[in-house]
Amino acid sequence: MVLISRNDPCWCGSGKKYKKCHMEKEEILLDYKNKGYRIPKQELIKTQEDIEGLRKSAAITKAILDMMEEKVKEGVTTNEINQWAHEYTMIHGGTPAPLGYNGYPKSVCTSINEVICHGIPEDRRLVEGDIVNIDVTTILDGYFADASRMYTIGNISEEARKIVQCAKECLQVGIDAVKPYMPFNVIGAAIEAHATKYGYSVVKDFGGHGIGLKFHEDPFIYHYDQGGKGMIMLPGMVFTIEPMINQGSYQCNILEDNWTAVTVDGGLSAQWEHTLLVTETGVEILTK
Repeated sequence: MVLISRNDPCWCGSGKKYKKCHMEKEEILLDYKNKGYRIPKQELIKTQEDIEGLRKSAAITKAILDMMEEKVKEGVTTNEINQWAHEYTMIHGGTPAPLGYNGYPKSVCTSINEVICHGIPEDRRLVEGDIVNIDVTTILDGYFADASRMYTIGNISEEARKIVQCAKECLQVGIDAVKPYMPFNVIGAAIEAHATKYGYSVVKDFGGHGIGLKFHEDPFIYHYDQGGKGMIMLPGMVFTIEPMINQGSYQCNILEDNWTAVTVDGGLSAQWEHTLLVTETGVEILTK
């Protein structure tokens, strides 16, 4: 905390008096700290230069997902999806972050039906009724931007339509909960309340994460109400929200490839994701 007089110029350089600028916000943080919440380290606050770099990286991620709206249809293989994303990324000066990450063999993740996340592209062709999540992370000039969307193939079942829609809504209610000087646990509480209202469960083994100069940074973002006292959101923090919503149990199994996570009961799973920036007044969706 900065120890200056109420009527001194604020330390941030705004030209306002401290009492009209950062005083109230810092008092809020001190109160949270005294209650046992974690205050983010300075290294988690992105500079304006970082934010501009992230916007450019996010533009590539978004463009790839937009491109898939036209390309992903019945008969397409997930290997073709991988190739399209890889080529677009490289042509635009970026690098696919998943490729080679901890040994991951492809440039994107493609998760179909009962696959929760980290599905590896292959020669399997999409068929009518499938739902597929495509997860894209781009590195551009050292900055990472991560997002995913659901795509539906032909006429899908009502059950599939409902879970895809609920997962999209869960992402939005999580984003709506992002506010500066609020604890991160409000995000998971909002998401879980929305999912359970419609009879779905929220996957607990995976969550969102800080991102920017690395693929995965602090903090871990819970998508369910885990209780306890976590970290406080501050302007300049960048992270993903990416709730995975299941028809049945929230539990998952990892297949022998050590990547693909599937529902334990064969039920459908759906997920949407954005990379977000906390601002002084709320949130900016970098991958919108």
